[in-house]
Amino acid sequence: MSFRAFVVDRDGDHLRTGVSELGDEELGEDPVVIDVEWAALNFKDTMVVQPGNRVALRYPLIPGIDLAGTVVASGADAVEVGAKVLAHGYDLGVAHHGGFAERVRVPADWVVALPEGVSPRHAVTVGTAGFTAALSLRRLEANGTRPERGPVLVTGASGGVGSMAVSLLARRGYEVVASTGKVAEHPYLVSLGASSVIGRDEVTAEDGRVLGSERWAAAVDCVGGATLAAVIRSLAYGGAVAASGLTGGNSFESTVYPFIVRGVALLGIDSVTTPIEERRAVWRSVATDFPKDVAESMVASEVGLDGIDGALADLAASKVRGRVLVEPRR
Repeated sequence: MSFRAFVVDRDGDHLRTGVSELGDEELGEDPVVIDVEWAALNFKDTMVVQPGNRVALRYPLIPGIDLAGTVVASGADAVEVGAKVLAHGYDLGVAHHGGFAERVRVPADWVVALPEGVSPRHAVTVGTAGFTAALSLRRLEANGTRPERGPVLVTGASGGVGSMAVSLLARRGYEVVASTGKVAEHPYLVSLGASSVIGRDEVTAEDGRVLGSERWAAAVDCVGGATLAAVIRSLAYGGAVAASGLTGGNSFESTVYPFIVRGVALLGIDSVTTPIEERRAVWRSVATDFPKDVAESMVASEVGLDGIDGALADLAASKVRGRVLVEPRR
């Protein structure tokens, strides 16, 4: 059988993209075959189509790190034919064909069964961004973060993970301070539940000090770089920051003082290789963490395979707020 897919391939030093018709033999030998009903765009997908990138580990490659659909064949006892499932992370869309296709094959231990009442569309709307936000809160609460301890800062709040984090924290009863460099997004963040919205320069206002004022009980940092360093300096005693982003840089400078004088914690959040049992545990609460109406409010647009090129360009240029969904059979 044949299927359609959005493919990126290398031609010397250049990359070319487009929709191709492929045969099932292109999908490899993994035991679980999924008819993809919905996928979603993520920033990592924009990276694999950039010449010279170090993200894509094979060519030709079908990108798409988020996908959900129906199992149509399974060589694994734990995965039933007809089940509604999702897959994300691991090597999807990087070293293994991903979700921008009508069909995909994946290992059984990459598959997450959808909870009752969660559709494939709902699942990819939440996607890696929502999973990362939920995992961040899970780790913060394991470290002792509670609503009564004070405000929680979310940096890069208008991005995918940041938006999901603002919404999730607010519905869990936290006072959320959202930080963004985009003034136009302030009303949007308030609509998601932010108690207040500040500019990113307000986060870094005390740069140069070993320790800043104790401002935040905890933080979800989606930026990294100098912003992460500033957040660490301004955490309250015993506070923690869950760090998952690097748009502001992949390194930061800090002294040991926040860690040994205030006892703060830096919690790294990895959404790629999270063990499958923890991944499944996080997804079991998705319907309550991100109700359908909340998730749908974050959908910016929907495209078919032919619209992926333009949508990726807009996402890379920061012209998109919210989620862009892909319906491969459109």
